[in-house]
Formats: sequence, structure tokens, C-alpha cells
Amino acid sequence: MAPELSATDARISVDAIRDRKGGVPIVCLTAYTYPIARLLDEHVDLLLVGDSVAMVLHGYKTTLGASLEMMIAHGQAVMRGSARACVVIDMPAGTYEDSATQAVASARRIVDETGCQAVKLEGGVDVAAQIAAIVAAGIPVMGHIGLQPQSVESEGGYKIKGRTEENVAALFRDATAVEQAGAFSVVIEGTVENVAADITRHISIPTVGIGASGDCDGQVLVTDDMIGLTVDRVPKFVKQYADLRSVISGAAKDYAAEVRDRTFPGPGHVFTATSGKDKA
Repeated sequence: MAPELSATDARISVDAIRDRKGGVPIVCLTAYTYPIARLLDEHVDLLLVGDSVAMVLHGYKTTLGASLEMMIAHGQAVMRGSARACVVIDMPAGTYEDSATQAVASARRIVDETGCQAVKLEGGVDVAAQIAAIVAAGIPVMGHIGLQPQSVESEGGYKIKGRTEENVAALFRDATAVEQAGAFSVVIEGTVENVAADITRHISIPTVGIGASGDCDGQVLVTDDMIGLTVDRVPKFVKQYADLRSVISGAAKDYAAEVRDRTFPGPGHVFTATSGKDKA
């Protein structure tokens, strides 16, 4: 059963996101936890529970480490921590590719167990039937074309898309297929800027760029990249708006020093027999 939610009627709907085509840019960030969802909720239009959680929080080398159970658990936490943003949850690799039946069953489980507004899956022409089936089952879908992290192993790395005429034509076919299958929006990742801009003008549903174009209808970043928590290499397309790695490391260093020289805990952090009814 989905967790009890608050203010669900105030959430930004997928229809509202779809209606932003060509309008005020859609603001999207990833969220995987309750506290981060609470902090981001008032500032964004869409919270994406990305399968990047496998890398960011669980230490996997690729997003292929994400499971359906992992996505549902983090999706539940984000739903508990948010009341306003439209919440979209990634369908992890291996949960939708085999058939439309598999895709619908996986999407239904995600929505039923989290209460999220939509699911996201990677691919274009190759998953159009799955998108159409999920939409027909009453579950909104966000597409994802261009660089597809779930295919990074089969493609031999993270390769920017749109650098050849053949690839550009394939990207347009994928975008059109996602649109015609009924998706309400589509992420364009790791794609040459002018190609992503042309796709945005070509299709009628909003595009959300990540390493794509400022002309997309919205933008998404991995929050941990954006706030400077990423341990490994930060992608070129990321702008860091804070340096929380230094803040956290500095706080841990100061704490360790105070513990070792016995200045923490101090008088204000312990209880005495005369503390009365002071709470912990």
C-alpha cells in the first residue's frame, strides 16, 4: 500500500508539466531521501527519483545496480518528504524491456507502492510499445532519449549523442516515437546542443535537458552533483551551486578534534541529577 500522503491535491500534475511546453522552464532535481525531498520541494516543479541513486547513495559504478525494490523504497521516502512537486520514479534496467506486460506490471507496482505521479524509462523506438501500454493502463510516462545510462555498458561508455547525421536521425525517430506513444515529457541527456534544441522545437511535449540545451523546456541535474557532494568525477554539464563536501568534511574534522581533546561533550550537552525534566 502507498504511504499516507499530505496535500496530494496540491501537487503539480503531469498535465501541468505538459502544459509548460514553450513556457516557463520546468525545474527538476533528483531526490532519493526524505530530508532532501523536504528541502527541494518548494523550489522545484518535478522531483525525479532517478536510478542514479544506485551510484550516488549505494556506491555502484553504473545505474544498473538499481532494483525495483530500491526505487520503490526511495520513492516512498521522497513522497513522504514532499507535498508540492510532481514526483517521477525511474524504472530500473530489467523491469520493462522484455515486454509491454512486464513494463505495465513494473510501473503499476511503483505507482501503487509509492503514490508517485509518473514513471520514467529509457529508450525511444525500441520501447514505444511499452510506453503506450503503460499510458493505456492509466500511468503517466516520462521518456528518456539521447545518452541512456542504462545502456552505458553495452555502448562502451558515456558517449555524447548527435555527432553524426545517422545518429541525429535516430534521435529524432526516438523523440517522435516517445511523443506518439503518449509520454507527457521526455528527458534529453548528453546530446549535442543544437540537436537537442531542434528536437525541442520538433515535438509537442516538453523536453527536459541534462547535458543538452538551454532551449529545452526544462532542466534536470543530479542534486548531489549540483551541491558538491559527488565523490568521483563531476560531468562537464554540471554547475556546482554549493560545496557541501568541504562543509561536511570540515564539520567532521572539528568534531573529531573536540572528541579527542575532550572538549565535546561540554556542560551544555550532558545531563545531571539536577537537570529536572529537561528533554533529550
